[in-house]
Amino acid sequence: MTPDGLIIRDANAADLPAVRSLLVETWHATYDGIYGWRRVAEIANAWHSLDNLAAQLGRDGEAFLVALVGDEIIATSSARLERDRAALLTRLYVLPAFQGQGIGRTLLQVTLAHFPQAPVARLEVELQNEPAIAFYERMGFFLQRSARFDGREDTPNTLLMAKRLFVE
Repeated sequence: MTPDGLIIRDANAADLPAVRSLLVETWHATYDGIYGWRRVAEIANAWHSLDNLAAQLGRDGEAFLVALVGDEIIATSSARLERDRAALLTRLYVLPAFQGQGIGRTLLQVTLAHFPQAPVARLEVELQNEPAIAFYERMGFFLQRSARFDGREDTPNTLLMAKRLFVE
């Protein structure tokens, strides 16, 4: 059951420091045991810099959302429409203190609803992130194959997962 007063809306420039803080906290909580604190800090600083986040605001064919309880940003997601019309989920993170309350499920549904023309949704999830894999399986995603994030050797091992959104 999601918390009372949950608001999901488009992210804006004023949200970015809180989004960055949320991403750094959730990355450390999720990946320190897999990659170690130092490597997680390097990845988080590179991928979740304020400049990188700002560049993602307002892009056509993309969604960049935040979830709030009161004035606190407690979750964020982003997705984009791919050339093959698939919705690619590029981010879905909920602060550890708010996980297990249905926020991720609700945020995922709202994010994917931004792409009504997409026949399928796809995502990449770290191979050793068993809680996330289990979450996505509960949300109807299935394993397609394993890969390297973005196909690069210096990035985490990932599983590619997909979910049919509608039958054409």
